[in-house]
Formats: sequence, C-alpha cells, structure tokens
Amino acid sequence: MDEILKEAKEKIKSAESMEELNKIKVEFLGKKGKVSLLMKRIKEIPPEERKEYGKAVNDLKKKIESMISERAEDLKALEKRKMYEKMWVDVTIPGARRKTGHEHPVMRIWREMEDIFVSMGYEVVEGPEVEDTWHNFDALNTPEWHPARDEHDSFYFSDDLLLRTHTSPVQIRTMLSKKPPIAIVSPGKVYRRDYDATHLPVFHQLEGLYVDKKVNVGHLKFTLSEFARKMFGESSKVRLRPSFFPFTEPSFEVDVYLEGYGWLEILGAGMVDPEVFKNVGYDPEEWSGFAFGMGIDRVAMLKYKITDIRELVKNDARFLSSY
Repeated sequence: MDEILKEAKEKIKSAESMEELNKIKVEFLGKKGKVSLLMKRIKEIPPEERKEYGKAVNDLKKKIESMISERAEDLKALEKRKMYEKMWVDVTIPGARRKTGHEHPVMRIWREMEDIFVSMGYEVVEGPEVEDTWHNFDALNTPEWHPARDEHDSFYFSDDLLLRTHTSPVQIRTMLSKKPPIAIVSPGKVYRRDYDATHLPVFHQLEGLYVDKKVNVGHLKFTLSEFARKMFGESSKVRLRPSFFPFTEPSFEVDVYLEGYGWLEILGAGMVDPEVFKNVGYDPEEWSGFAFGMGIDRVAMLKYKITDIRELVKNDARFLSSY
C-alpha cells in the first residue's frame, strides 16, 4: 500500500492536464485499478485481520482521491489562466484602423454641380430612366430619321419604349406640368451604346432649362460662365461655337478654358427651339428660354485629371482612394 501511495503521489503531481489526471484516476481507483484490486483480495486475509486491512485500503483510497481532487483544482486554475492569457489583449496597443468610405468622384461632382445651380436659383428635378419615344425624341423635335434614334445608339425595349439617352425628357415633363418661369437642372443616369476611353454605355448627365420672357443668348453665356468659374476656378472662361441640335436654335458647342489645358469642349447648349415650346403648349411668341447639357463623368475627368473614363466604374479601391 505504501508503494501504491508513493506511485500515485508521483503520477498525480506530474499530471499536466485533466485528461492525464483522469487516466491516473482510472489506473488507481477504477474497477480494475490498483486500489480496487487490493479490496478484492480481502477474502484472502485472515478473518481477524480483515477489519484492519479494509480500513487501511479505504484510507489509501481516500488519500488518493484527495490528491486527485487537489491536483484537479490546480489544473483547472492553470487551464483557466492559459485561456485568459490567450484571450488577453493589450489595451494600450492601437487598434486596427478601419478604412472609411467617401463619395465617389462622380457623385462628388454631381453634388457640387447641383449646389452651383441651386445657388443660382435653379431647382433640381428628376425623372424616369425608362422613357417613351415621344418624351425622349418626338417632343424634343428629333425626327424619326435622326441617327440618335437608331438601335445601334439606343437601348430599346420595344418600338416606343427605351432607356433614356439623355435627361432632356425631364425638361419636357416639367414644362408639361407647370407654367413658366422655369429654372431647373435634371441630373441622372443615361444610356447609349458607347464604350471606350471617353464613353460609357451608362453615364451621368446634367441638363438645365431656363424659360421666361425675353431670355437671350447673353443669359445662357452668363449662366455657363458662372458655372465654369465656380467649378474650375476664377481663371476659367467659356466660348460658344455654332452647332446643331434638334431641340435648340441657335445651338452651340461650349468650350471651357482651363489653366494648363487650353480650350476643352464640355457641353452642348442653345436657345429652346419654338417647336419644342409648341409640343408642350407654350406660346413661343410669349416665352423664350435656353437649355444645356453636360456629362457629369466628363466634368469629373477634367476636374480630377482622369484620362480614361472606364476607371470610374472599375471600383478599384486604390484608384478611388486618390479622390
């Protein structure tokens, strides 16, 4: 019994885990354990010595159980400490920095353009992206033979339903719903069959309309000059070159002068064609006005010196973080 107690004491003391301790418990106190085998030998002991023998075996069992219990408490405390050490965090170390998002350069320019025109008294108006051909073409004096109506330029759902090719239909819807004077800008997505370094099939456009009495080209040029000055800086200026658009007469290509770049074309504009006024029920003898349209993406490219418009839709975080 002394040898068993000594052996148990050494093994229990050296146990490094609860699993190892349980194996030791089975070895000594299990059904076939060393202490249990001693108890089974009681029938071999002379009757007069059995009482003393049984008491000695029970004392041995209690001592081993006590040692196992004490070691179990130590091991539980040790495992708990190891768990805490594993979970421990040094609160004095700076935490991980989460990258914060910001406005896409196109959306930033969109908001900036809206703010500029709102500051000049314009109202921001939006409209549907799926349009009928009357609002998108006919009401804007675009004849059926015009190339802009071809399927290779536009996304059609049916003969008279398509994705809008510009935001000008919003101008038509506004004039149909209210009487002059009108001063609106209509930003939004537009769709055309183009894809290269300067064109996208889905891009953003902002168009403006001003209708009142005795509106002339001077008002148009002043408005665009103010926009260029606020968007590109005090040194910028604009010039109007004669052009043709079905819904304006006269029509102009508008260039802006940027320091370091020279003259760059950024938009089209003109005086609203009398036929457009007739289509919405305005008397062209009483009312006059101008309209203009520009690509928001194109303005963003100029403002941020981006050479390929496709970079704007790649969602490359490295690119976007520069803006």
